[in-house]
Amino acid sequence: MAAQRRTLMQSHQSWTDDLPLCQMCSVGTAPNCVYGPDGKGTQSHPNEDGHLRFRYEDGCFLYGVFNGYDGSRVANFVSQCLTAELLLGQLNSNHTDSDVCRILTQAFDVVEKSYFETIDNALAQKAHLSTFLPPHNELSPSSQKVHERLKELEQELTGGATAVVALILNNKLYIANVGTNRALLCKSSSDGQNQVLQICRPHSTDNEDELQRLAALGVDSARVKQAGQIAGQSSTRRLGDYRVKCNYSEIDLLSAAKTMPIIAEPEIDSSQSLDNVRGFLLLMSEGLINALESAHGPEQANQEIVAMVAAELAQQNSLEAVAQSVVERVKRLHHDVYVSGRQRAAYCSRHEDMTLLIRNINYPLADGALTPTQGGRIYPVSVPYSNSQSTSKTSVTLSLVMPSQNVLTNGTNTASTLEEGTPTPGQSPTATLQSTNTQTQSSSSSSGDGSLFRQRGSQAAQPDETGRVPPYVDFSQFYRLWGGDHSDGQSTQGGLGPQ
Repeated sequence: MAAQRRTLMQSHQSWTDDLPLCQMCSVGTAPNCVYGPDGKGTQSHPNEDGHLRFRYEDGCFLYGVFNGYDGSRVANFVSQCLTAELLLGQLNSNHTDSDVCRILTQAFDVVEKSYFETIDNALAQKAHLSTFLPPHNELSPSSQKVHERLKELEQELTGGATAVVALILNNKLYIANVGTNRALLCKSSSDGQNQVLQICRPHSTDNEDELQRLAALGVDSARVKQAGQIAGQSSTRRLGDYRVKCNYSEIDLLSAAKTMPIIAEPEIDSSQSLDNVRGFLLLMSEGLINALESAHGPEQANQEIVAMVAAELAQQNSLEAVAQSVVERVKRLHHDVYVSGRQRAAYCSRHEDMTLLIRNINYPLADGALTPTQGGRIYPVSVPYSNSQSTSKTSVTLSLVMPSQNVLTNGTNTASTLEEGTPTPGQSPTATLQSTNTQTQSSSSSSGDGSLFRQRGSQAAQPDETGRVPPYVDFSQFYRLWGGDHSDGQSTQGGLGPQ
């Protein structure tokens, strides 16, 4: 069995190539990039991410995004082996939720053990060759060859991966997460609002539940949180990574652990039924999340990526192009912040590999009449909103897509460098507006026919003693974010904001 798995890892062709791909899914990718002083980017290592998107029998669908590090070996192995552990008859429509969760957990356990079986020979060779090393690092021609071979073996043994996997069975969504990737489920209501749910928290050094788990094993969780990384990675759960799994007693932060502290056990969510749901599912690699958060901060990252996807779905007539368009947009935003030299530029000198998987769930595509928006930052403004079918009132945050590097002076765009497809005042509002329901802390999107605005309350605002109508649009968050991005530590030219 171990020999078969070694052959699987070394093969350039995967048995999964013959499985039917899901056509309701779109995947976008971008390689890692390091920017030079001139703003030009270079790739520092081969792409280490992986993904899967398969359709199986009995309405079963399997998706995954894998964030590899120190090589792509583990990510590639996990994507192939996990598929074999789930789509070769293990699942059927008669299984209960507990059955599915058990099968998913077992699959990750088998994949982890199977990977370590594939490196048994390399470990044995390493142990054997280490006995031939001379004392005190005395080098001879023969010992030099031993050193070189040990270096090659160490390269084979290094590396790991984090994984977020989505399984749809009986129209029920199951998310299994190991590490720091992310899953978002967007549900669109009949009145055009999008509710965004982040499913499973990342297993990182700032996850309090994970810190408590490590503390129970004897690890100093305060030191782990302060360090922010364990052996070069922020994840507290990983697949593979021989150096951390097998040698944790030699790692300072983990040396006090009673048992193996870095594990591959997935956290599984099985609470989401997809019956009567219209929306989409997003699986994102850590590199994509970090690139967006580095450029714009973590506060609105989920809402911002959902707004980008909703905007592309409203403008693209091909689902396959949507994910790549969104990834390219994040990549460009990240680059624009770096070359701007502004407040967050120091966080954007590089980004890792980025992968975005979109699974459409009855969400309508456009007729192709509009051109995708390119670049730009999404800035929120708050508008009071009243549903015509309800007496309750709430606030909706509209997101204005602003060109990334242009300057506003007294509300006028003074730059002449608008890229083709950048929203202008003459374009349709659907190209520039998305919304967030601030009452429920979930994202929503305005409908393309403008019905969001027609559903405002019918009572007209009355002028005050000066003859002015009190403003009902709150631009305070817009001014704060715009000022932070463009002030360079000084007050914004032209006094952008209420006068």
